[in-house]
Amino acid sequence: MSGLRALPALACAGFASMASMRMCDAMLPALGQAFATSAADAAQTVSAFALAYGLLQLVYGPLGDRFGKPRVVMFAACGCAVTSVLAALAPSLGLLTFARSLMGAGAAGVIPLTMAWIGDQVPYERRQEVLASLLTYTVLGMMLGAWAGGAIAQMASWRFAFVAVAVLFGVSAIGVARAAASQPAPAAGRQGPSYVAQTALLFQASWARTIYAVVFVEGALVFGSLAFIPTSLHDRFGLSLVEAGGMVALFGVGGLLYSRLARRLVQVLGVPRLAACGAICLALALATLAAMPSVAFAVPACLVAGLGFYMLHNTLQTCATQLSTTARGTGVSLFACALFLGQSSGVLAASLVAARVSTTAWFAAASPILLALGLAFGVRLHARLSKQQAAA
Repeated sequence: MSGLRALPALACAGFASMASMRMCDAMLPALGQAFATSAADAAQTVSAFALAYGLLQLVYGPLGDRFGKPRVVMFAACGCAVTSVLAALAPSLGLLTFARSLMGAGAAGVIPLTMAWIGDQVPYERRQEVLASLLTYTVLGMMLGAWAGGAIAQMASWRFAFVAVAVLFGVSAIGVARAAASQPAPAAGRQGPSYVAQTALLFQASWARTIYAVVFVEGALVFGSLAFIPTSLHDRFGLSLVEAGGMVALFGVGGLLYSRLARRLVQVLGVPRLAACGAICLALALATLAAMPSVAFAVPACLVAGLGFYMLHNTLQTCATQLSTTARGTGVSLFACALFLGQSSGVLAASLVAARVSTTAWFAAASPILLALGLAFGVRLHARLSKQQAAA
C-alpha cells in the first residue's frame, strides 16, 4: 500500500518513544543511590513520564486530526530530544522527575497518532496485522530501553542513557520530517464537531467506555508490575542491574514473538479467544514471579508475560482504532490516555506496596485481577462480534 510509505519513519519514532518510556525501570536502584533515596522513591521518574504521557493525549488527538498526524509526530519527537538533554543534566531527583514529565509530554504524540494514522490508511480487516508490524519497532524500543537503561547506569552513568535517547529522538525526527513532507495536509473546509463534542460522543457508547476502562486497569497492573521486576530480581536474588534489565527485555521478546505470530494466532484462535488467552498468560506469569523459588523461573515468566500482554493489548488497540472513523486521532488518543493514566496509577500503587509490603505481594494481587479482566473482555468482545455478524 503506497499510503504506508511513511510507516518506517513513524515506527522509528515509536522505537525511541518506547525506549525512553522504559529506560528508568532497570536504573531505579542506581537513581536511588545517586540521589540518596530508595528505589521506590526513584520510581516517580517512571510515574511522572506515564502521567504526562496520558494527560497530553487530550491535546495530541485533536492536533493530529487537524494538522496531520505525521507532522505532529515530527514536532513531538523534536521536543523529546530537547527534554532528554535536560534530563541528562538534572542535578536532583526532583528536576529529573520534572524533565521526565516533559519527556512523557513529548512522547505522548508519537505512538497513538501513528496508530490512528494506520487506522486512516489500512482497512479494518488488515489493521491488526499492520499494527503488529508497528509493534515490532515499539517492542524493540522497550527491550533496548529496559536493558540499556540498567546497563549504561551500571557501566558508566545514568546520564549517558538520556544522552543516547536524545540522539535517537533527533534522528527519528529527521526521518519523520522527510516523511511528513510527502504527506498531504488535512483538507481545509467545514469544521467538524469540537473536541468536547467528539469526546462526549465517544463516551456515550458503552463499548468505548468498556475499552477505556479495560485498558486503564490493564495498564495499571501490567506496567506497575513491569516497573518493579528489575528491583525485585535485584533485591531477592542479587542480580546486577544489567542482568535484571536483561530479564525485563524478555518481556519484549515475548512481544516480538507475538508480532511474528499475530496473523496465525488470529486465524486459529479468533480475536475474542486471543484476548482471553493473553490474560491467562499474564496471570500465570505474574503468579510465577510472585512465588518463584529461584531466578531461573523469571526467564519463562517474563517471556510469557510479554506474549500475553500483546495478545490482549493489540486486540484492545485494534478495537480502539475503530471507535470513531471521523475523529480517529481523538479516539485513539483517549485510549492511550486511559492506558497511561492507568500506568501512572499502577506504578504509584506498586511503589507503595513495594515499600510497605513487598514487590511479590503486588505480583500476587495483580495476577487474578488480570485473569478476570481479560476473560470478561473476551466474552464481551465475542458477544459484540456475533451481534455484528448477525446484523450483517
